[in-house]
Amino acid sequence: MRPSSHLLAPGFLARSLDEFKRFAKIAYTQESLRTATTPYHLLDFTNPDTITMCKTMSDADMGGFSKVALDQTPATATEPAHMKFHGSISIDLPPNRPQIQRTGYAAWRNKDRGPTIFGKSLWDVDPYLYLALRVKSDGRKYFVNVQTESIEYTDIHQHRLYAQRPGEWETLLINWSDFVRTNYGQVVEPQNEMMTQKVRTLGIGLTDRVPGPFDLCISSMWATNQVEDGDTHRRER
Repeated sequence: MRPSSHLLAPGFLARSLDEFKRFAKIAYTQESLRTATTPYHLLDFTNPDTITMCKTMSDADMGGFSKVALDQTPATATEPAHMKFHGSISIDLPPNRPQIQRTGYAAWRNKDRGPTIFGKSLWDVDPYLYLALRVKSDGRKYFVNVQTESIEYTDIHQHRLYAQRPGEWETLLINWSDFVRTNYGQVVEPQNEMMTQKVRTLGIGLTDRVPGPFDLCISSMWATNQVEDGDTHRRER
């Protein structure tokens, strides 16, 4: 019996090896038996390959005029390497499409990750209290979006990204338990606890519908139990 070709693909083997290393480290350090002390890196945009694992979305997908792009920016003497989420918001409605009554949004998220020898690629962040983000914001009203293996596939858990120092690099912490369950942009009930053992995608969206340019820089996103340094800001819902 031969393994199928996708199981021998380099990406599959690399993902499987990464998962094996992570499981082995947890077993060796016995972190599953106590509070996790090692940060769990989720999306590291200092690695240029990470941006290729992400996709953009905007009202342009249904005929609107907002523009969105993701660009990789190398490190400098004053800034870390990072991904720039940028573009411009338009609230103009597409002509000849009367069913479209609302535009003015842009977003990105990671693509669904490929399988490993252990099964579907999902992040288990249950041992951690916070999602941490290293960002430089322009101060606009961004939301962090989390998708899990929930019963409703279209559910998105959201939390406002509260930048404390627009125009400067800072680390922001969001408690996983403070995310709000939504579906197609509307808060839904019941507010079931997020399945933090099975996180599928992470992303950020801009839905303030204020016409004009936007620019958000993201260096990394990780799960943690630590308040790392002096420019870390913890925000509750």
